Amino acid sequence: MQKSYLTPSEITDYTIEVAVAKTQRSFMEVLFMAVMAGMYITMGALAASTASHAVGNSGLAKLVAGVVFPIGLMFVILNGADLFTGNCLIITGVMDGKVTLTAFGKNLATVLLGNFLGALALTWMQARGGMFMMSSGQFGAYTVAAAAAKVNMGFFQALILAIICNLFVCAGVWLTYAAQDAAGKLLAAFFAIVAFVISGSEHIVANMYYISAGILAKKTDLYVELAAVDPAALSNLTWKGFLIKNAVPVTLGNIIGGVVIGVVYYMIYKVFPQNRSIVS
Repeated sequence: MQKSYLTPSEITDYTIEVAVAKTQRSFMEVLFMAVMAGMYITMGALAASTASHAVGNSGLAKLVAGVVFPIGLMFVILNGADLFTGNCLIITGVMDGKVTLTAFGKNLATVLLGNFLGALALTWMQARGGMFMMSSGQFGAYTVAAAAAKVNMGFFQALILAIICNLFVCAGVWLTYAAQDAAGKLLAAFFAIVAFVISGSEHIVANMYYISAGILAKKTDLYVELAAVDPAALSNLTWKGFLIKNAVPVTLGNIIGGVVIGVVYYMIYKVFPQNRSIVS
């Protein structure tokens, strides 16, 4: 009878295999797979924002968003796509000597570009579709306020929140690798991402939606007026502000968080073989 899950040491071996496979594809294949992931995560973020924007209690709003957002990672896991945060686990292939550091960096850069293109395309469609006018413009106001908050964090705060985020996400991806059937993979993705969203941590691909949507919504005076954001804070809600104030620290933090998961498990199950025999 086939096992329903992999043991921790088997997950490590499988993650290395995935890392090798991910870095042996053509540039265009990786790019298009990344575009799909950017769209999928944006679909989850858009739906989560729609569901939670009018919820007054902040804790309840996070819970509502957390329950809806995971659909994005579910699409990525089962449909097949390349997500920047999950691809940080390619570090296991680097540790095992089967993937070069250059190939790792090239993959992350390509995937980051594709994720952004996919996220931006869907966000533009949201803006053009008039979705920000939901709740008499309150959805647009919510979008502006949420984006403004993200581009006004300090560098260190954004970095730390991004590390926390990818600890959640990559631990969740590691769980999906353990599952041997669709139901198990979906459950693993669901609970990990619920926890990430509720935590309030920072995910670069999700922010490609949240901040881009805020920049587009900011163009409408009604949304800005309803958002009642301090003008000084609002001034940072630009493409330059997104890059400098959020994208740089969050991208670095996400890389650190994902690499920590990959490196620690590699050390446990490949460098210290005595632990491998005990656990497996």
